Amino acid sequence: MTTSTSTVDLSFLAELGLEGTLSGAYNGSWLSCNGSKLTVNSPADGSKIGVIEQANAEDYEKVAAAAQEAFLRWREVPAPIRGEYVRRIGEEMRKHKEALGKIVSWEMGKILQEGLGEVQEAIDIADFSVGQSRMMYGLSMHSERPQHAMREQWHPLGVVGVISAFNFPSAVWAWNSMLALVCGDSCLWKPSSKTPLTAIAMTKVAAKVLEPEGWGALIGLVVGRGSEVGALMLDDKRVPLVSATGSCAMGKHVAEKLASRYGRTILELGGNNAAVILEDADLEMAFRSTLFGAVGTAGQRCTSTRRILIQKSVKDEFVSKLVEFYGKVPIGNPLADGTLMGPLIDQGAVDDVLASIENVKAAGGKILCGGEQVHPEGCEGGTYMTPCIAEVQNEWQVVQDETFGPLLYIIEVEDLDDAIAKHNDVPQGLSSCIFTSNMRHAERFVSAAGSDCGIANVNLGTSGAEIGGAFGGEKETGGGRESGSDAWKAYMRRQTNTINWGTELPLAQGISFDLD
Repeated sequence: MTTSTSTVDLSFLAELGLEGTLSGAYNGSWLSCNGSKLTVNSPADGSKIGVIEQANAEDYEKVAAAAQEAFLRWREVPAPIRGEYVRRIGEEMRKHKEALGKIVSWEMGKILQEGLGEVQEAIDIADFSVGQSRMMYGLSMHSERPQHAMREQWHPLGVVGVISAFNFPSAVWAWNSMLALVCGDSCLWKPSSKTPLTAIAMTKVAAKVLEPEGWGALIGLVVGRGSEVGALMLDDKRVPLVSATGSCAMGKHVAEKLASRYGRTILELGGNNAAVILEDADLEMAFRSTLFGAVGTAGQRCTSTRRILIQKSVKDEFVSKLVEFYGKVPIGNPLADGTLMGPLIDQGAVDDVLASIENVKAAGGKILCGGEQVHPEGCEGGTYMTPCIAEVQNEWQVVQDETFGPLLYIIEVEDLDDAIAKHNDVPQGLSSCIFTSNMRHAERFVSAAGSDCGIANVNLGTSGAEIGGAFGGEKETGGGRESGSDAWKAYMRRQTNTINWGTELPLAQGISFDLD
C-alpha cells in the first residue's frame, strides 16, 4: 500500500547549516571550491534540497596536506585526551540527533526511525571510542636473552581515507573516524555523491568541537567525483589506510590500487545474506525478522536479507503470510508517521531491481508479489517500488549476483546440511542467520562447519548489527572489520620493542659473532 504525504518541514536544513550553496571541501575551514556544482535532490519527492561546489584536484591537495599536518601534531596528544575530544563530538551529535536523522532520511530515503537509529549508531561508536582510548593495550613478553625485556605497542598510523556509500551516510564515517581519532589518526572523507549533505552536516557538527581548538583538519572532507578526488586518495602515499564501503567491483579496484603502493584497506562490500528457516523454527519470530531485514531501508542495507532458505514442510505457511504482509507495507514519504518503506536512492536503483526481476522470470523463477514502480500521492517525483518476493534456484546467476534493493528470494532446502551448502554457495559472505529451536542446529550453524560469513546470528535476522562487535564479512565482501571488538587495531601500526638493560650484548638464538 502507498501513503500520502503532507508538506515536509525542512527546518532541519537551517539547523545543520545546509542552506544556500555549500562548499564541498573542509580542511579546518570551508574552502572556496573550484569544481563543478552538484545539485542534490531528495529521492522522496525529487525536490532540490541543496547545491554543493564540488572539490577538484587542487582542493583535494589542500585538504590532504592539512590532514597530514594535523596528524603529525595529533599523534603526540595522549590517547585519553584524544578520547575527550571524541566524547564531546558524541555530545554534539546528541544535541542535533533529530535534525541529523531527518537529513539522513530525506536525502537517502530511509524512514525517520531508521535515520534516527543511524545517528544513534554514530553516537554509540563515539561512546565506545572514548572507552577504547584508555584500552589500546600492547603486550609484555619474556625475552630469551638475560637482562632483556620485550614489549609490543601500538602507534598512530597516519591519514585514514574513508570512502562511504549512500546507504549509511553518517554511521560508516563515524565507525571509522571516531576510532581513528582516538588512535591518533586524522581522517580524509570522500562521501557518496548521492548523499553529500549528510556528510557536510556531520562534518559541521564535529567541527564545532575540533575547529575552535585548532584540530578541524583532523576531519577533512572532499565532496567530488570519484574519478578525480577519489582516484587521488587511492594514489596518495600520505594515506596509508583506505576504508571503503561499496560494491564488490569498487572494492576490488580500491584493493588493487592500495596494494600497488603497499597501502592497507578495510573493505566492506557486497552481501548476499540468507536466513535459514528450519521446520522447528519460531515462524512468527522468523517472519518479523524477515520483514525488517528485507523491506527495511528498501532493501538497501549491505546486511539486508536477500535469500530465505526454508524447509518444505513450513515453506507454504511462511511464504503465504509474508506475501500477505508485503501487500500491506506502507510505502511513501520517509518522514511521515506510519511509513515503513521509503524510496530507493534514485531511478537507477529502481531500474536495477526491475532488471533483476526480468532476469528471474527469464530463468524460470516465479514472482510471488510486488516488483512494480509506484508513485505515492504527494511523492510523485520520488523513486518508489513495491517490495518483491520471488521463488528461485540458488545456483542461478541472478541469485548469485546481489541486487541492491527490495527483492527477496525463496529457496527450498531439504535439511540443515542442504541449507548450509546453499547458504555458502554464493561469492559474498557478510551476514547470515538461522531460525531454529534445536540447540545442535544452532551451534552447527555458527561453527567452523556452518556459515562462512563474518556475521552469523541465531533466532534474529541478518540486519541490525550492534557497534560492540566487529562488523564485516568474508570472500567478496572484502574481509574488513570496523566498529567494535579489536577493530581499532586496523587504524594503528604495531611495533615490537626489545630493551637491553644489562651490560652484555647476547644475540638471539644463541648466535656467537665475536672477532676474538
